[in-house]
Amino acid sequence: MSRKEQGRLMVLNQVGRGELVGLEAAEVLGLSLRQVRRLLAAYRKEGARALAHGNRGRKPYHALEHPLKEQVIGLARTTYAGCNTQHFTELLVEREGVVISRSSVRRLLLQAGIRSPRKRRAPKHRRRRERYPREGQLLQIDGSRHDWLEGRGPYLTLVGAIDDATGKVPYALFREQEDTQGYLLLLRQIVAEHGIPAALYHDRHTIFEIPRKIPESLEEQLEGKRRPTQFGRLMEELGIISIVSLSPQARGRIERLWGTFQDRLVSELRLAGASTLEQANQVLQDFLPRHNQRFAVPAVEPGSAFRQPGEGFHPEEVFCFKYQRIVGTDNVVRFGEHRLQLLPTNGRASYARARVELQERLDGSLAIYYQGQCLATKPAPLEAPLLRARQMVRVMPDASGRDIPPGVNVSGKALPTAFLHPSKPGPNHPWRRPFKVHIDRG
Repeated sequence: MSRKEQGRLMVLNQVGRGELVGLEAAEVLGLSLRQVRRLLAAYRKEGARALAHGNRGRKPYHALEHPLKEQVIGLARTTYAGCNTQHFTELLVEREGVVISRSSVRRLLLQAGIRSPRKRRAPKHRRRRERYPREGQLLQIDGSRHDWLEGRGPYLTLVGAIDDATGKVPYALFREQEDTQGYLLLLRQIVAEHGIPAALYHDRHTIFEIPRKIPESLEEQLEGKRRPTQFGRLMEELGIISIVSLSPQARGRIERLWGTFQDRLVSELRLAGASTLEQANQVLQDFLPRHNQRFAVPAVEPGSAFRQPGEGFHPEEVFCFKYQRIVGTDNVVRFGEHRLQLLPTNGRASYARARVELQERLDGSLAIYYQGQCLATKPAPLEAPLLRARQMVRVMPDASGRDIPPGVNVSGKALPTAFLHPSKPGPNHPWRRPFKVHIDRG
């Protein structure tokens, strides 16, 4: 018997001997008079056994069967190893058809010595910021560099956005690096599916703004402002407000999103066996709808703040890289190793010395615009120095018949950079020094 039951037995014996009355026994035991009389009648009929609880020694009605416990523990150690408790509980329902509460799963895992892989920091005092009231008013964008494939493939960068009002992830994609093209693809898909957001909240990466330590150019000094980056120019064209955060804590919503993805999405990629960039993006697109359904919250105000593009909106002309170029006297525009010959367009025969806009599309194609009009072009022949440089690094057989790869000489050593990428002589090069004729006056 327990200590509590032994105390009740002593009080009931005193009542039986006439040392206490029912009210005094009820006050000592902290029970009602009716309860004391019920215990006393059961004690006189069954003895001390009546004081024990009726369910003692019985199996609880809601207890889990032993084979089910072994199945859950086995799955946690093999198939779903590395998943946190909540995610593991959801996967049991979705994939195995096993419906168990999270607390029961946590209790089983702790009894088996399996702890959640995610370590949480000690809580700190912070003031909660109010969410934006309407969906589409603010999107937080960022990139997360992580071993998403857990050694099965290369390190990848996840570029994504999260809506501040609802916590939904409108779109995300894996990239090899955090680059401007990745953010252009991200924003293009968001605009196509939802519309143009009112504002973007981002860090001080050079993709979004030019660092202050870089001095201003002469043209920027004359204009009185810094020229935007390619992504900054895109935000200006779309009318999107750019908001810069000064610390990771200010972007807490998307930073917590990366923590969730590095926990749940990594497990999803492992279960799918993804090992390449393409496979990871496929798993990601299947994962996002389920993530939004699980974690999204309703906005304070109904409706959407996303703006739909107007008529005549051509995404390929907006989501691209734009550069300013001066047309040569031969109506050729240079861009890296590309040469584009301008053809007579719009009744104009020559565009020599004109300032044009060169657009590098996301699919790799090039287009040239002059005063908003697209000009007809065709590939132009390369200059002689480029042709000679290409000829020097072409693949050629050596004396034994083996092919020599580009950039390597016959002896197998790498060619100097000047042979691979010819450049102009420097300002102090001897070729640039004035030629002096010595006259002997003797």
